[in-house]
Amino acid sequence: MKKSVICEYISILAISLLTSLPVAGQEAAKGQLADVNEADSIALLHGFAVGFDLAGVVQYALADYGQYEGQLRINLRDQYFPVLEVGLGLANHKDDVTLVSYKTTAPYFRLGMDVNMMRDKHDDYRIYLGGRYAFTYYKYDVAHPPLTDPLYRIESAWGGEGMSCYSHWLELSAGVDAKIWGPFHLGWSVRYRKRLFHDNGPLNDAWYVPGFGLSGNSAIGYTFTASVDI
Repeated sequence: MKKSVICEYISILAISLLTSLPVAGQEAAKGQLADVNEADSIALLHGFAVGFDLAGVVQYALADYGQYEGQLRINLRDQYFPVLEVGLGLANHKDDVTLVSYKTTAPYFRLGMDVNMMRDKHDDYRIYLGGRYAFTYYKYDVAHPPLTDPLYRIESAWGGEGMSCYSHWLELSAGVDAKIWGPFHLGWSVRYRKRLFHDNGPLNDAWYVPGFGLSGNSAIGYTFTASVDI
């Protein structure tokens, strides 16, 4: 008697499982279809943001060089972000040892792409990997106080004004972006820069390159950006 009851229970359980499999399959298919529909519902152009780099402003306040930089970022399905960065680089430096002074003010441009590496692309937090092509055409003034020849007592000056230069370079970037409140975001990035080609002018003495940094000593850079979604 007990064996027959047990067999009956097993039969009922087996039939229940078999009948539930098609339903579970249908629910899974519905879930996958919902995910596809959700992905399809996100427009290719999902908005854009404008931002301003705060790190360059602080740097110029604390040092002899820095930049004011704005950013336009286009959002493609929360995953791909074409970026245009436009800035104004400034330097006004005088070496305490050599007494050589250097001054420049010029624009620079960067154009590139960031990719959101988060698994959930629509999260309020993003992790970026990206690259930039950057360039600047600028002029600088460099000067040294007149030197007196000890033998002939003749003063001679060294330097130049308005010397034309250019520089082109690549940047690899990694950074994060977080939604703070409503449309407001804060983010930072670290940049690795690699020069492609450049001209430091007839005196070959460009101490600072707008957008790149100190000449020959700016492989690593950083940004801290405040932005607004529009």
